[in-house]
Amino acid sequence: MRLACCAVLILLPPSEGKTAPAAGAPLELDALAYPELTPVRERVLAALEKLSAGRPARALAALDLSERQVGELARNAALRSAPAAPAAEVYTGVLYERLRLPDLPAAARERVLIASALWGVVRPDDRIPAYRLSMAARLPRLGGLAARWRPALRAALPDEGLVVDLRSGPYVAAWTPRAAEVVAVRAFTERAGRRTAVSHMVKATRGDVARLLLQARTPPRDAAEVAQLVGASGREVDLETGRGARSVDVIYRDDGTG
Repeated sequence: MRLACCAVLILLPPSEGKTAPAAGAPLELDALAYPELTPVRERVLAALEKLSAGRPARALAALDLSERQVGELARNAALRSAPAAPAAEVYTGVLYERLRLPDLPAAARERVLIASALWGVVRPDDRIPAYRLSMAARLPRLGGLAARWRPALRAALPDEGLVVDLRSGPYVAAWTPRAAEVVAVRAFTERAGRRTAVSHMVKATRGDVARLLLQARTPPRDAAEVAQLVGASGREVDLETGRGARSVDVIYRDDGTG
């Protein structure tokens, strides 16, 4: 997928929780977006399968899972034969509940890429199985996943126009556009003139903002137009610039009565 010049690209994080498809054909690795990523996908997938099929204690530690999540290992070990479904249906959680990707037109979904420690990136319509792997995990002989993915993502992904980056830190470390204008979205509460970042609101806020941008009749061309669109929805917004990075900050007022 190559976007037209100046088209807005929405970068989403994966969700920790996923809905496992109940039925469907299995994964076709070569059919995922950006087939040039297939060699790295194959190596990461093979390492995850081998780790998950081995000693449970070692696998749980490497994947930062608890003993109650041991069932995730069996799922990871059978990824090639497990049913697959569109990524827009597999990824769940607050951001995806607010965004409602499957309801959006195909043309809007084409402007979305979902970051993944296992696949690098996928499009919403790419068919994948449910899996458990975070970018912070360390697979045997692969080292840090962000560093493993960085050269391949840099060579494959579009780097132009406007990128609205809704990913978390470990996924940002795997690939950051160099030429495109990048804008993040943050959420704050303000009380008595003091602003505090609110992690429990940021996922919902990012889902809402992504939906606004993807539904816009005229897609935004720069950070200022992103802020204008979000502000026109009735939200209080500030456009912040610092150290070369831009962010659209959504402000929630706290009057102290809650």
